[in-house]
Amino acid sequence: MQVKKRLYVGLLSVSLMMAVGLAALLWYLFANRALLINQVVLISLAYLAVVIFVVLGLGILGIVIMIIRSKSVPSLEAVTLWANELLFPIALAIGKFFGIEKEKILKSYISVNNYLVGNKQLSLKTSDIMILLPHCLQDSECKFKITIDVDNCKNCGKCKISDLRELADRYQVRLRVATGGTLARKWIQENHPKAVIAVACERDLSSGIQDSGGLPVLGVLNCRPNGPCINTDVDVAEIERALLTLSKGG
Repeated sequence: MQVKKRLYVGLLSVSLMMAVGLAALLWYLFANRALLINQVVLISLAYLAVVIFVVLGLGILGIVIMIIRSKSVPSLEAVTLWANELLFPIALAIGKFFGIEKEKILKSYISVNNYLVGNKQLSLKTSDIMILLPHCLQDSECKFKITIDVDNCKNCGKCKISDLRELADRYQVRLRVATGGTLARKWIQENHPKAVIAVACERDLSSGIQDSGGLPVLGVLNCRPNGPCINTDVDVAEIERALLTLSKGG
């Protein structure tokens, strides 16, 4: 099901408004104190809060502008990243309060991220891109471990690993399999990719994007016909489209 990007952007905006409201309330509660030192401290904190809120507002505005223009704005990328990091947990909490499914919010967040990354027009060499897969794509009864070396796959066809190996070989892309966030970070640190195509569930993808530190990540959601974390599936064509998006002209 396609999830609209405006859901996450809207929750970010509500998060900012609530933060501003909380700051205003604190100011009102403390402003009545008569001591001069309290007034000085409060004024200093107020100026600091205004600066933070302006920056966060610019971050949200930057996301909206880039979505509308379908084009990245390099001068706003740092502030949008900062706004995302600070307001993301607040957006999740607000969504929970209003009864919005967490999975739906995470899908919207991933959609926004993919849209912004896709509009960067990176034009990378395929050798600078890494495809990062979850181990649950492998058939659960397979005895050949692929987390250390994906070439241990015997191409039996019971899962999509053989198809993904063929895709990686065709485009000369590095292909790695991770059992979790720790191993995923290890692969990134060792291989130094300039961009990552990550396959995972909503929770793992969103946390991975948050932990990327500005590294461009295109997220592809896996399919879970047997439930989470076992014998999952993925659309190989969608991964190829993500690869072409990152490597245009590369």
